[in-house]
Amino acid sequence: MVLEEKWLRETYVDLLIEYAKKYENLVLIEADLMKAAGTGRFLEAFPERTVNVGIAEANMIGVAAGMSAMGKIPFTHTFTPFSTRRVCDQVTLSVAYAGLNVKIVGSDPGVTAELNGGTHMSMEDVAIMRNIPNMVIFEPTDSAQFKKAFPQIMEHYGPVYIRLLRRNAVKIFEDDCEFQLGKGIVLREGKDVTIIASGIMTAEAIEAGKMLEEKGIDAEIINIHTIKPLDSELILKSAKKTNAVVTAENGSVINGLGGACAELLGENYPTIMQRIGVKDHFGEVGVTEFLKEKYGLKAKDIVKAAEKAIAMKK
Repeated sequence: MVLEEKWLRETYVDLLIEYAKKYENLVLIEADLMKAAGTGRFLEAFPERTVNVGIAEANMIGVAAGMSAMGKIPFTHTFTPFSTRRVCDQVTLSVAYAGLNVKIVGSDPGVTAELNGGTHMSMEDVAIMRNIPNMVIFEPTDSAQFKKAFPQIMEHYGPVYIRLLRRNAVKIFEDDCEFQLGKGIVLREGKDVTIIASGIMTAEAIEAGKMLEEKGIDAEIINIHTIKPLDSELILKSAKKTNAVVTAENGSVINGLGGACAELLGENYPTIMQRIGVKDHFGEVGVTEFLKEKYGLKAKDIVKAAEKAIAMKK
């Protein structure tokens, strides 16, 4: 696996600047984390379209809602827990219930919050946002996918939550990849077990697929970048082929990607299933690789889950 040279936050700022030139109503609203997001470049390019409300995240969402009501397309940003749990009521009522068009960026999801520790390490952000009607949840896997998604996010009218890794992503996709918001991508076809992964867990799933192949196990690997709305058709099709599913996510398995897949399968095609993710636990200080090991988010953990699911079929 190869890490991209450019941080994903830099791709985000590049896209903001590029599309601000096309959309005069694109505005940026920050909560005193412009240095963390790298959005100083946007401020330099569009000072009149940049608002820093300070450490007042709920107010940030309120301002964004007001701007959307006036025809703007606001992008808000702060760390993941402050973009979701801290502002849940404002997002629910001022944005989603009001039918407004706000794009909410939460950076450093799950264990990638690293040394900021448990207070900044939101494992439940997807669960919170999944419960809000009309919310779209998108987690870019790498820069190429983010670039393909951005114009679709711009054209979609309604709230979108972008779960953004700030640092270098593992390169998974080529620049000319085909991409559709809301449609998963089959990275590897297989017949024995389906592995469904999002975000940083996509690279772990690919590695797990190689390890399983060495054991004579043929794994189908799917990247689900849009957690809501879920690509139900693709997941059901794969589950009916393999009859064993493993989900892998950088966050809580409760009401996250694993929960969404379990709901879908339980109601439509009951399937043997294992979920890789954080098991009802708070975060803590540590580098990403240490935390992935602690919470069982490594390729070897996916392999064990796949072997268990396959064994249960017998």
